[in-house]
Amino acid sequence: LALFSLCQQLKPVFMKEVDSHFTEFVNSLVAKSAFLDSSSSASLFPASCSEKELHKAKSLRAPPEHGKIFTARRSLLDELFEVSHIRTIYHMFIALLIVFILSTLLVDFIDEGRLVLGFDLLVFVFGKFPVVFCTWLCMFCATVIIPYGLFFHWAQGYCSSSHRVIRSLFYGMLFTLFQTVGLGFGPTYIALSYALPPASRFIVILEQVRLVMKAHSFVRENVPRVLSSVKEKSSSVPIPRISQYLYFLFAPTLIYRDNYPRNPMVRWGYVATKFAQVLGSLFYAYYIFVRLCIPQFRNSSQETFNLRGLVLCIFNSILPGVLILFLVFFAFLHCWLNAFAEMMRFADRMFYKDWWNSTSYANYYRTWNVVVHDWLYYYAYRDFLWFFGKKFRAAAMLSVFSVSAAVHEYVLSICFGFFYPVLFCLFMCFGMVFNFILNDRRKGPIWNVIMWTSLFLGQGVIICLYSQEWYARQYCPMEN
Repeated sequence: LALFSLCQQLKPVFMKEVDSHFTEFVNSLVAKSAFLDSSSSASLFPASCSEKELHKAKSLRAPPEHGKIFTARRSLLDELFEVSHIRTIYHMFIALLIVFILSTLLVDFIDEGRLVLGFDLLVFVFGKFPVVFCTWLCMFCATVIIPYGLFFHWAQGYCSSSHRVIRSLFYGMLFTLFQTVGLGFGPTYIALSYALPPASRFIVILEQVRLVMKAHSFVRENVPRVLSSVKEKSSSVPIPRISQYLYFLFAPTLIYRDNYPRNPMVRWGYVATKFAQVLGSLFYAYYIFVRLCIPQFRNSSQETFNLRGLVLCIFNSILPGVLILFLVFFAFLHCWLNAFAEMMRFADRMFYKDWWNSTSYANYYRTWNVVVHDWLYYYAYRDFLWFFGKKFRAAAMLSVFSVSAAVHEYVLSICFGFFYPVLFCLFMCFGMVFNFILNDRRKGPIWNVIMWTSLFLGQGVIICLYSQEWYARQYCPMEN
């Protein structure tokens, strides 16, 4: 009877595990089959095809269902935090935050003779918030109205138009003009002309980049559908509803689909927890800068430059650099995206993979930020190969690296107020070299150690050089 009772208790647990593994297997099988279907499309056109047939085949893009497959799945950290051993690491970071807070309070009490609870740094970096909000509202409303309106009018008249190429070029030029001037130049001009502080500029510029990528994905995914329906002489033109486009603008993905897998309900407690963790990460970053960065760089910027000081500065910057890296990952890629996904009932939570286990930089780039990687892979890398041919894979990879590095450096240049291409050089030089040297053939723990070592050093260089330049522009005379 005891054995029977034990079996009855273990039965639900066993069935849950079986169901979980079976669901994962089916999702993997669907994704692999879609990939094989898309990769086998090249074999439909043998080498004996005429030039006209090859050109015709090249002019047809892969339909959206041959792209990214969205499935209902949880974020990796949510699953890992259910393991008590992994959750202890999270508790250790909270304990470190408490130590930072106590250290700051005690030092201020000893120096000032009282508790100093001001957050002047946070007030400064997030200043002029009304300008930020108005700028974001204008950007968002323009992105809702203009790309959808242009696509709607182009699609409605494309079927009956006698000058389809001219019509497409006209609307394409209007859309490009909106992307470059409306979303490109406008927010940048406001950020610079109003002299927004760094964090406020980050909000404006990152939203600018996000909306540009969203609008491009919407047009890129829907134009081939309209062309295909006209070619097949369909009775209806596949135009998405405005509600579908609006949902996409808020959804935590940069790949447009008419529909996504949805959860049945919203867990508002989960949403509140994630936003609280974002706020906690913000204060965590504040104490890192107050205790580890500002005292060091405020003094070093007034000293004579020498190689010994630079080396010491880089290695002293590794700890705050790595902590900031973890905080950016946890606060944005995990907490912020999961909070919005929960509010939108967006079921596919794979915003990142196990990048910390990477033994190659190629795998690290693919797994660190899956949301941006998907956009770069489908709209930059694959479209480059579609246009130039599959024999230019190295050139396609180089172009993706160049675009990514340029956008990262653009964001930092606008937000800091000066052009100092440290990140661009690290990305294009060391990042590109490591991508080919530390490739997917590198396996074993030693390569993971090498990847982490180079990542630590890179974070130290970034924090050190950008911080030195920031203070040098404030305290050092320009003639020197």
